[in-house]
Amino acid sequence: MSLSKHWAAVLDDYVIALAWSPDGALLAAASAAGSVTLFDPAAGTVRHLLAGHDSGTNCLAWSPDGAVLATGGQDGKVKLWNPVAGALVREVALGSPWVEHLAWRPPSVLQTSTFELQLLIAAAGRKLVALRPDGSVAHTYKDAPKTISALAWRPDGSVCATACFGSVVLWRADDFSSAKEFAYGNAILAVTWSPDGRWLVAGCQDNAVHLWAPDEDHELHMSGYESKLNVLSFSPDAKWLATGGGRDACIWDCAGAGPADREPLLLPHEARVCAVAFQHHAGIVATAAADGEFCLWEPAKKNPLLAQVRMPSPATHFAWRPDDSLVAAGTEKGALFVFKLEHVRRENRPLAGA
Repeated sequence: MSLSKHWAAVLDDYVIALAWSPDGALLAAASAAGSVTLFDPAAGTVRHLLAGHDSGTNCLAWSPDGAVLATGGQDGKVKLWNPVAGALVREVALGSPWVEHLAWRPPSVLQTSTFELQLLIAAAGRKLVALRPDGSVAHTYKDAPKTISALAWRPDGSVCATACFGSVVLWRADDFSSAKEFAYGNAILAVTWSPDGRWLVAGCQDNAVHLWAPDEDHELHMSGYESKLNVLSFSPDAKWLATGGGRDACIWDCAGAGPADREPLLLPHEARVCAVAFQHHAGIVATAAADGEFCLWEPAKKNPLLAQVRMPSPATHFAWRPDDSLVAAGTEKGALFVFKLEHVRRENRPLAGA
């Protein structure tokens, strides 16, 4: 297997957020300068260029039905866009703090795609709100004790986890009440759930990864990373957890009793790992390092490395197309590469600039 460059483009700044529409028909890329570009993945042509946020865009998220693209910015606003028309539908001001995190309730609970079931959770500073697709406020939560640093929905859509320094709180979707709270004695930089909903995982400032199994009142802790840990990704079968935190991507086996007392598989890079992302349907994981190296691996294989290329600058974000046929990589210097997977002999080669 190898990676071939399908197409490339250049944004006007650092690629700060990247996401495919649920049907894979559009790729949204946000520039730190504020604009948001919607690309046609077939040829990399620009379908729409959205104004985004004047002071800078921080995050974006597609609604499960693909009808709304939400963005959050340094202007303290959430903006809701019609991606077909490329038009702003509604903006919601959350106050002076930046809007840094957005997450829609997962589609597994949206079997009828009813308006009432679709919720967007938005975090700005200590403020947390639940919005409906039309921008109306479904609920305003009590302020968090510290700035909210990460959030993630459980895959079944029952609860949303929000993290700040010292704790993670699970908020029920049906009545917005607090279901559980887990204490942690340091800053939490990233959170994710295993696809089966068993594990809630936090990447931490103190060079560690922490796991809770909320339904089992069980938790695990793995420390000793080279640096703070802010990139996490689970394989679709919930067996493998990929993490950064050093010059190797660590792959933990989370089956059965979990990764405690197990040695991780180390996927080596020559520089700090800055991004990891498993496919949606298979066991291939993409990793990238601060020297621009970009690799594909299959942890279950004896020789896991499948393909590698070197980009002109480090990756900031990965995004697999929903059917896993393409993977997009945004970089620190604004380049956006979309790669196609090909089942041919592997080569290690540099990439031309975008």
